[in-house]
Amino acid sequence: MAECVNAYATEVQPNNETERMAVKTILQSLSQKAPGKSVEVRIPPYAAIQIIEGTNHRRGTPAAVVEMNAKTLILLAIGKISWQEATEDGRVSASGERSNLSDHFPV
Repeated sequence: MAECVNAYATEVQPNNETERMAVKTILQSLSQKAPGKSVEVRIPPYAAIQIIEGTNHRRGTPAAVVEMNAKTLILLAIGKISWQEATEDGRVSASGERSNLSDHFPV
């Protein structure tokens, strides 16, 4: 993850595999911190997971969706940006019940 943060700091795009592994690691920690299946967290093109206890989502578009790019997820995870900042400036798209993940960042 440090490699990604360093790349972002110098405005360089990190290697796709490095970025993908950082995303997977963060999402794994997030799923352990907030287990469940009521909110889908999407980090295209790398991964999507379901978290937060509540009504399970099985098919179609979930009732609650959070989507962001890998850079935003990584910066949220390390506390470099806040949830409020990221949602207000459009880096995070969050809709539906339980989609406010501010209590789960930094990871």
